[in-house]
Amino acid sequence: MKAFPELPDSRFGIIYADPPWDYRGQLQHAGVGSGDTGGAVRHYPTVGLSDLKKLDVAGIAEDDCLLFMWATNPHLDQAIELGRAWDFQWATVAFVWDKERVNPGFYTLSQCELCLVFKRGRIPAPRGARNVRQFVRSRRGSHSEKPAEVRRRIEAMFPTQSKIELFARTKTEGWSSWGLEVMDPSQVPSPDARPSP
Repeated sequence: MKAFPELPDSRFGIIYADPPWDYRGQLQHAGVGSGDTGGAVRHYPTVGLSDLKKLDVAGIAEDDCLLFMWATNPHLDQAIELGRAWDFQWATVAFVWDKERVNPGFYTLSQCELCLVFKRGRIPAPRGARNVRQFVRSRRGSHSEKPAEVRRRIEAMFPTQSKIELFARTKTEGWSSWGLEVMDPSQVPSPDARPSP
């Protein structure tokens, strides 16, 4: 049985991904007596690294392609490993998102999230804007929702390239969208066929 919906047959110059990182059921806590504030597993099916690696993302990438991937801080090492498993070379941190609100953490209060960029072949041409800033300040919204500003900045940098968002939660004009939340229900694998955390 299929673990994921089918990836499209098309190839893309820009791939934007927000993987559903597995926290092994861990919930966030706001302090003694406050209870938990939820966790990824309460909002969507999370996926372990070994199953994420099985996605043939290389098969939908142009020879010259950039992969922009969100990485929660505890999963930074896994994100770099995943980008390489998908046949991309690690490049740099594309965006640093200041959520303007803090989450509890084991070491410091968490306020920022990173969007990494990986490269396959050359940087896609033609290029658009080259003065796009790395730092994005945007108040955190619903769980795991990413700021639309990041997508807009990618569009400014690469206005003519074909683009896809993997693990998308909504459809965006000008982008192909792939993920359980935007698929036709008949294409979504049954829960017992999905990858386990």
